[in-house]
Amino acid sequence: MSLNPTVVETLARARADLRMGVPVVLAGPSGTALAAAAETLSAERLADMRLLGTPVLAITARRAETLKARAYDGDLARIVLPDDADIRWIADIADPSDDLSAPMKGPHRTQREGDATLHRGAIRLAKSARLLPAMVLLDLPNPGFAAAHGLTEIDITAAAPELEALSPMHSIASARVPLQVSEAGRLHVFRPEDGAEEHYAVEIGHPDRSQPVLARLHSACFTGDLLGSLKCDCGPQLKAALSAMGAEGSGVLLYLSQEGRGIGLANKMRAYSLQDQGFDTVEANHRLGFEDDERDFRIGAEILKRLGFSSVRLLTNNPAKVAMMQATGVDVTERVPLKVGLNPLNAKYLDTKAKKSGHIL
Repeated sequence: MSLNPTVVETLARARADLRMGVPVVLAGPSGTALAAAAETLSAERLADMRLLGTPVLAITARRAETLKARAYDGDLARIVLPDDADIRWIADIADPSDDLSAPMKGPHRTQREGDATLHRGAIRLAKSARLLPAMVLLDLPNPGFAAAHGLTEIDITAAAPELEALSPMHSIASARVPLQVSEAGRLHVFRPEDGAEEHYAVEIGHPDRSQPVLARLHSACFTGDLLGSLKCDCGPQLKAALSAMGAEGSGVLLYLSQEGRGIGLANKMRAYSLQDQGFDTVEANHRLGFEDDERDFRIGAEILKRLGFSSVRLLTNNPAKVAMMQATGVDVTERVPLKVGLNPLNAKYLDTKAKKSGHIL
């Protein structure tokens, strides 16, 4: 029936469940597993899982490298939970906040036998829910476990392509918004089908769709854009981009809900805490279990095309944005530098962006 949820809708349910601490069931060719987010798992639910068998903690290879745990599966490690491992132990493995003050005593025993498909899917699901990429999994002998306990069940084979695909964008609403840089401002709201965060396009003036438009792909930065944080250059870049469009008389700024290079605000604050301990931006992301940059710039390209733009003059210092626009069918006729916001508190951050992320500063 059409009333039944699709794979995409079931994934949205699973993300919500995990964020609230409710386990989900993952099913694949090799079997079925109960999966819970390490970040939100309660002591009571952990105890119940132990009654069913011996759980493992799946973490990314990035996090495993920090813990000196062998990642036999390449991109992830499956750490066997010791008998005395409690919620605090799991939290310390998943969250590196206290790594320096309370280093983990290894070695950690990791699995090398068996299929890691469900574990890989679980980590991808945690990332899409903006949770730490660490999941507690337990093999289930009973294929009817989800129905018996009212849990969301995901067919990981069917879900895998959806987790990697770009969710279709739908234009929800738009209205005129007079701005300081231009009274001819219009805000467009786009909502993805997968239930993730909405994204926004700020159109300045009346750009000619037949000509390359001055454009900026700006990832949301609560601390920089709203609070004026001095740890990054996001706020000054946002203001400078809008000012440039206002001065030119037209342009489009895409405000993408990809806080913290796509890891979410909570994880970004965890990364900030690690930076206070002496790690740079990239190192902090790796210790958390993330890649350097988890953003999906295809979102920006899709919105531009939905608005009728096929070519842009892109305001950016990041060559990766240029490459992604070109790869997704949006022609970048010019990269327009945006070098603003340097201050004594973000100099090291900008240096890291240049040396490790290839930004042209």
